[in-house]
Amino acid sequence: MSEVNAQITDAVTQTNVKVVAEAPAQAIAALYQVASHSAGMALQNAVHAQHALNQISTAVVSRAVTMIMDVGTK
Repeated sequence: MSEVNAQITDAVTQTNVKVVAEAPAQAIAALYQVASHSAGMALQNAVHAQHALNQISTAVVSRAVTMIMDVGTK
């Protein structure tokens, strides 16, 4: 069996150590990114729901005012 150059094994070992050492930081960064995206989407959904309720509220108030104004004419 042929010998492997010591520089090659050292380079592979250093690369493996680097990858293993960076894995937790990469995982936490991905987790933070997903969590912040989820929070942003939740806020966008809340704003959309509030806007929809404001539109319904405007329609209800408009209809109620119309009904009040029609009371004296009937």
